[in-house]
Amino acid sequence: MHKPQDSLLFAVCLFLVLGLLSFTFPEKGVALGNELTLKFPSLNSLFNEAPVKKDISAILEAADNADTVVIESTDTSTSRLKVGPKDTVNKKLVTSLQFTNKNALLTFFESLAGLKNSTKSIRVLHYGDSQIEGDRITDYLRLKLQGQFGGQGPGLISLMPISPSVTNKIVWSAGWDRYNVFTAKDKRVSHGNYGVMAGFARFCNYKKLSDTSSNINADIKITTTKLGGANATTYKKIKLFYGGSQTKTWCEFYDGPALSGADSLESGGVFRVKEYKVGLGSLSHQFKFTGKDSPDFYALSLESDHGVMVDNIALRGSSGTFYHQVNFAQMKQFYDYLNVKLIILQFGGNALPSVKDATMAANYAGYLRGQINILKKMAPNASIIFIGPADMSVKEGTAYVTHPQLEATRDGLKKVALETGCAFFDMYDCMGGSNSMASWVDQKLAATDYIHFSPQGARKIATLFYSALITEYNSYLKTKK
Repeated sequence: MHKPQDSLLFAVCLFLVLGLLSFTFPEKGVALGNELTLKFPSLNSLFNEAPVKKDISAILEAADNADTVVIESTDTSTSRLKVGPKDTVNKKLVTSLQFTNKNALLTFFESLAGLKNSTKSIRVLHYGDSQIEGDRITDYLRLKLQGQFGGQGPGLISLMPISPSVTNKIVWSAGWDRYNVFTAKDKRVSHGNYGVMAGFARFCNYKKLSDTSSNINADIKITTTKLGGANATTYKKIKLFYGGSQTKTWCEFYDGPALSGADSLESGGVFRVKEYKVGLGSLSHQFKFTGKDSPDFYALSLESDHGVMVDNIALRGSSGTFYHQVNFAQMKQFYDYLNVKLIILQFGGNALPSVKDATMAANYAGYLRGQINILKKMAPNASIIFIGPADMSVKEGTAYVTHPQLEATRDGLKKVALETGCAFFDMYDCMGGSNSMASWVDQKLAATDYIHFSPQGARKIATLFYSALITEYNSYLKTKK
């Protein structure tokens, strides 16, 4: 018969064993492989006070009332934004763009100011990791820039996006596959022609053709939702960027249910564009392809004739160190044709798990220096803004704390950005700095992985970033006058 004292004895023995483990278990854990480490909390971590979470109320107030934020200093390299009279403790939020080259954003600002007298459109390319997936952050920039400077449409989209978007829904037939370069160069690809989005799609694999090769039928359907805002749904044309096919490909384009275009896509080449007008009021479009070989489809672009196009190029798992692996001439063709005036780079989070010390952080920043220099040569007429990594938490005992090498990585990236003539936006300090991610998670503004923003949190960050950008633009206008 079971006795109560037996249960008590078992519990005491269990706690003794766990206590012994907490004393003897290695502090850094036991490696079970290259990617897995077994850890056990120490008694100190269980009984010591948890790290103090940051108070982010002033930051959220600044995001909610961006038009009430005032500049304390006109020195653009050191300016800070302060929330109004409710901020009783006078907290200062680092939400300004920082740069040492006073002309870092001049090309972009001049292009914005000249749009009212121009019949051409300009592009803003937002490259980033999974923090911007699903058009997060980018959609707000597009909404604000197009609202102020004109332009319609969501811009560039992949024919096979890795993650779903709130702006566009894409459905494709069987046989399609994607080929990427942004995490590692796809071994199935013998060339470097990956296009402006660092990846392309095909409706059949690479193969050697013969006279007996049969035709392949494939289709893809794109639907634009109203969640991206009114301007995102009023585009006037769709451009199809492609190249590399061994043979011509028959293409039918449907604007809604109506056949709007039927023609062959040319074979060969690494940069070809086919343009289709839309105007029937439908937000669904379909391409039907027939051919013995598939072209490399680099992107679709839903756009207008003039204004600002803001493109979301989300590269899941990328650390931003891939530009040296693409065809320089092809990428430059894309940037020139698209009239790119601003490139936003938002990387760093995917490199952090492998950064073990300050030396590795500096080395990673050094890799990015090379990538930025390559990018500046491919897009010499574009300004560049580097957005540093957000706070990223690791579990320390039972608490979540900032990754130990995050600040060293941020500092290295900031140094490289400023030294290469780019502007820098410090997302880490913007959201509150050390141990701030836990507060964003508590507010449901970040996911419970303590890495990614929720859609609501991404909107807060986008608001603060746009506020900083438009503040600098207004300063440019005053200087110009």
